[in-house]
Amino acid sequence: MRSSAGQKPNWANKQMVGIMAGGELPQGTSSGRLFPRERIAVSVLFFVNGYLLGNWAPKVPEFLRRLSLSESDLGLLLLLLGAGALSAMPVAGWLIAKRGSSSICKLTSIAAVPAILIVTLPNNIFTAGVVLFILGALIAAMDVAMNANAVSVERKFRRAIMSSCHGFWSLGGLVGAATGGWLIENLGLFGHAWLVTGISAAGVFLCLNAVLEDRIVTEEAVVHKVRLPANPLPYVLGAMALFSMVPEGAVLDWGALYLRQELGAGLDLSGFGYAAFSGAMAIMRFAGDPLRQKFGAVSTMRVCSLAAIVGLLIAGMAPNAIVATVGFALAGLGISNLVPILFSAAGNLPGLPPGIGISMVTFMGYSGILFAPSLIGFIAEHTGLGPIFAFLPVPLCVVFLLSHLAAHADKVADEPN
Repeated sequence: MRSSAGQKPNWANKQMVGIMAGGELPQGTSSGRLFPRERIAVSVLFFVNGYLLGNWAPKVPEFLRRLSLSESDLGLLLLLLGAGALSAMPVAGWLIAKRGSSSICKLTSIAAVPAILIVTLPNNIFTAGVVLFILGALIAAMDVAMNANAVSVERKFRRAIMSSCHGFWSLGGLVGAATGGWLIENLGLFGHAWLVTGISAAGVFLCLNAVLEDRIVTEEAVVHKVRLPANPLPYVLGAMALFSMVPEGAVLDWGALYLRQELGAGLDLSGFGYAAFSGAMAIMRFAGDPLRQKFGAVSTMRVCSLAAIVGLLIAGMAPNAIVATVGFALAGLGISNLVPILFSAAGNLPGLPPGIGISMVTFMGYSGILFAPSLIGFIAEHTGLGPIFAFLPVPLCVVFLLSHLAAHADKVADEPN
């Protein structure tokens, strides 16, 4: 397969700027191992990151009750969670460009282990704000580092793994959210927090030695490149990630309300929309790597964006909750692989360290999932939620039209095997 520029990249080029996973690969070589220890290690870290975030979800009602917070108070605190995440992403990218993803991946993973225990401690709104800012920063910094390391693993083994890594993240979130409430009810707040901390610590420390050690080719080159790039491509990829993640936030925060209030679903069925969306997304992420390996990032991106567009149109124009749920499931299938492919593309941009590219794309993308739902709520007061879900395919049309930019994700397979 040729690169997007029509030429094969020179993996042995000593002047290449950025992080090369495990040193240069000899021409014509590749690993035949489907699940090398480095891939397993970074997949475990994705699972732990999702697991920690998933265990936060069932703590929210207790958090609100224990601190006597109103919904508006909680909304402001959650903005601090997002602010911490967005503040940490560019810092993590800068550190990765300076030190390599492996060391930052290990550091942030260890620091994130006690996250659920930390958020169990506050006894007033001020300390709660500080703790949520720290929680957001820890989870986000680990997120950027593990995505950068996944790019390094892709480079070393010349095999797409990013979608399955995000699949493990989704699986971790599902396990955390599904078991967290039961554990809180049966073990208490601190029993739940200590158990989650122990499981997370076991996962992190068991795989630390297997995390792929990447290195910086030339310190001078990296120092020169640790700045905001003049090339508009990272910003365009970031906008594509933003357009891809806004629908996810919309379904998460507003899907159940849409099914219940506007389509007449009962309380027992109102949560099925997001369940169908997230379940389809998780399943498709595990299938995404073989599809991308076979058909290429651009074709996969186009098919997935089309599926997401059709699914959201069905959901937004649905006559009843069952049809809307089917639409949400189709949208989940489509959206599943958009962000992983964009992250791989950002980590393989020519002349840009992977940590910088990924941190920029994550920063722009996650800003959508953090702040767009609030804007949707304001608009929905005047239009209803149906028109909003029917409009969400419009930004995804931009993703479809710009799918050719995802060709950079195929850099991992540009060398002959």
